[in-house]
Amino acid sequence: MIRLTQFLTALLCLPGAALAVPAVVADAPVTASLVAAVMGELGAPQTLVGAGQDAHDLQLRPSQASALRRADLLVWVGPQMTGWLDGTADAMGTDRVLTLLDVPGTRLRDAAGGSDHGHGDGDHAHGHIDPHAWLDPTNGALWLQAIAEALASRDAANAPTYRANAANAVESLAALDARLQAQLAPVRGLRFVVAHDAFGYFTDHYGLRPALAVASGGAATPGAARLTGLRRELAATGAACAFPEANHDAATLTTVVEGSGIAIGPPLDPEGSGLEPGPQLYPAVLEALAATIGGCPQQ
Repeated sequence: MIRLTQFLTALLCLPGAALAVPAVVADAPVTASLVAAVMGELGAPQTLVGAGQDAHDLQLRPSQASALRRADLLVWVGPQMTGWLDGTADAMGTDRVLTLLDVPGTRLRDAAGGSDHGHGDGDHAHGHIDPHAWLDPTNGALWLQAIAEALASRDAANAPTYRANAANAVESLAALDARLQAQLAPVRGLRFVVAHDAFGYFTDHYGLRPALAVASGGAATPGAARLTGLRRELAATGAACAFPEANHDAATLTTVVEGSGIAIGPPLDPEGSGLEPGPQLYPAVLEALAATIGGCPQQ
């Protein structure tokens, strides 16, 4: 009996013991990528939004609901992005949930386009925040550290590993950010058109001119008056390119730019829904946006 007790004690004290690693559920591919970077070889999160799915709208399967009930930690962007998780997150309680938009210091934008730098303390109304905050890599770096601390508080034995993984990911992200700043410098005066208003964090951070969005706020189809206004804006601003968006119908965007001479480029994928899951998905999202936007021919 003594030997068995000693064996079990030794097993639980082993670095990275499987029993100590928290079960983590992430709402979307980008969120899961950040978690995966921090967990490293210790484990991987379960992602609710699968490849090709729209993170704004999802119906949970019974197996996913069960995973959430068993989870030690839910990491999600927040109700502004994945509102279908709002009730579940409330039921799980604050001790089992990390809401990334509420992380102190997160740089937030109003859905109307304004900024509130260094916010992230929850005093904005849910509907007024642009939820695509991961497209500012400053936020990505902050969230990596917040995820590391959330995991460390639940798994003290592996806390040094989580923190070291986060630090390495932050360092790599800073190097990527510097490369993208240089890559995008030649197109800082570019005007371009997008399917919906999801890219303000990216354009703000990299000093690009704001994108002209066919659908503002959500992805609702614009009415006739909005289409007429967009065409006037196109004529006035001299937009060079229009980019459809993954998981969104390109028909409206095509209608808006028809006859304008504006080049239609490849789809943008701000959520990484078409990328390989894992720790490299988040930096790949930023790289792909920079490559696509930076490839727009100048007029």
